Amino acid sequence: MAYIDLQHLSAAEFKRLCGVSRDTFGEMVEVLRPHLERQGQRGGQNKLSTEDQLLVTLEYWREYRSQFHIGSSWGLHETTVGRIIRKVEDILVTNQSID
Repeated sequence: MAYIDLQHLSAAEFKRLCGVSRDTFGEMVEVLRPHLERQGQRGGQNKLSTEDQLLVTLEYWREYRSQFHIGSSWGLHETTVGRIIRKVEDILVTNQSID
């Protein structure tokens, strides 16, 4: 389910589905966006938006589905799902703030 399809969910339903609040999701997107948006850059363009790439990763973490099954539901190859998950994890880990 793409991020745009989640707009109608209440805050509680969004957290129940994704495992994080909308505010946390927004903060994660802001960290990821500079690294994942490729508009105007050389090479292939991302099929999924930054929000959708984060949703793929959260789906993997939360539901313990295989990368093959996630890829089937998003229209991606399982190796692409693996690359998205690894990239999102690496970016979030290296950019975490220590309070």
